[in-house]
Amino acid sequence: MAGIGVRLNKIYGKNTLTTDLVGVGYSTVVTIAPMLVVIGAIVAMEYFLGFSRIGYRERELFSSTILYIFIFSLLTAAPFNSVLSRYMSDVIYNETYEDILPCYYLGLLMNVVFSALPGILFCIHEHFVGGVNVVYVFTGYCGYMALVFVFYSMLYLSICKDYKKISFFFMIGMILTVLISLFFVKVIGWPVTYSMLLSITIGFWMIAALEFSVVRSYFRVNSGKYKEVLEYFRKYWQLVITNFLYILGLYVHNFVFWTTDLRMVVAKSFISVTTYDMATCLAMFTNISASVIFISRVEMHFHERYKVYSEAVTGGRGEDIRVAKKRMFRLLSEELVSLARVQFIISLIIFLLAMVLLPKFGFGGLTLRIYPCLAAGYFILFLMYAEIIFLYYFNDLSGAVLTGVAFCLSVLVGSIISTQFQDIWYGAGQMAGSFVGWTAGYLRLRWLERNLDEHIFCKGMLMKSRHLPKPSSKVYSRYTIQKGVDD
Repeated sequence: MAGIGVRLNKIYGKNTLTTDLVGVGYSTVVTIAPMLVVIGAIVAMEYFLGFSRIGYRERELFSSTILYIFIFSLLTAAPFNSVLSRYMSDVIYNETYEDILPCYYLGLLMNVVFSALPGILFCIHEHFVGGVNVVYVFTGYCGYMALVFVFYSMLYLSICKDYKKISFFFMIGMILTVLISLFFVKVIGWPVTYSMLLSITIGFWMIAALEFSVVRSYFRVNSGKYKEVLEYFRKYWQLVITNFLYILGLYVHNFVFWTTDLRMVVAKSFISVTTYDMATCLAMFTNISASVIFISRVEMHFHERYKVYSEAVTGGRGEDIRVAKKRMFRLLSEELVSLARVQFIISLIIFLLAMVLLPKFGFGGLTLRIYPCLAAGYFILFLMYAEIIFLYYFNDLSGAVLTGVAFCLSVLVGSIISTQFQDIWYGAGQMAGSFVGWTAGYLRLRWLERNLDEHIFCKGMLMKSRHLPKPSSKVYSRYTIQKGVDD
């Protein structure tokens, strides 16, 4: 993410109100704009196509299909992306760019297989048990696989610092989505919900094709070193677990409430709790700016301190290393406190606006009673993720795994318990789990600060390890030596 920091330094360096606003806008564009564009496209289609006037069953089937497409495309991609990102970063550092295509193709194959199989099983159930038309089911499956491709290719473009292209591709794809949906409904006369689903599927495939073309234009030579990519999964298996647990922890509390009496079942296949899921979405948007703030500040400040420390370790004096270490951890603490302070103000303002304005747009009742607790939980959750990123900086993968396990399990257990509470406390399990994860990450960072010298200098071996047959335990033979002396 260093490319963001360079750009933001140039913007904020002028130190004017206008450039501050430009910097905030740029940070938003390169981080959360794709998600906002997709939401905007769906809202536009619903408005222009009269989505609210069609039957309840059709509306809920479409909404449930879109919900499942997004949630499970993220979940199935989570185990692979962090390791592939690490491999690609190392390849770029070593300037062996011909090794990137093997990583891309092998990772794509793994994502497709891991995503396709459960998707096929679900679609079979949806058609034969739920009675959903096979064309509708197949279109939803294609949209799901398209989004898997989109999220996967976004990983490579992000590492190449092409954040603006990602946003631009989403803009093109979603504009195409809205236009095609209007053509299907207004000109051809197709049903509204199927036209919307097919249009968004086409839009996702357009985005995936554009991302694939850019990746192939950057990297043209294939070294064929697929085995090295697989070796990274063995070497950095902790990344697989951490990233999967983090993504799972984002939604596991929803899954728990899907098992309660509040659940709604659509087509005997899609299970959801509309009020709780909507409250979760609002809570996430209330705190999503934390990712923008974190990326901005880390790229502008902490990355430089980390670089100075790394240079001191590789070629500096002992005193230089100690000074750089103190300055780095001092800034790390300041950044965490600053992130919490700024995000608290932003979240509080958004929360108050939501509580005042949302009832005027039809959001109220149980959704707004659940929302406050979840908003507090996601505030802590994004702070916890900042700690995980700092642990990645120091290559403390074991600490990241411990944080992920503590977070996910605590959210699961806490959510099961909170289902027995009054509705205003339904989000208490998610909030408590996020706090447990944040505490685990904070304690691990403090431990790392005290033991960083051992963590940095006492890993590795002076001699290269090899797997060979065990040598004989005999050191010498007295009789053999005596015989030699007699001769």
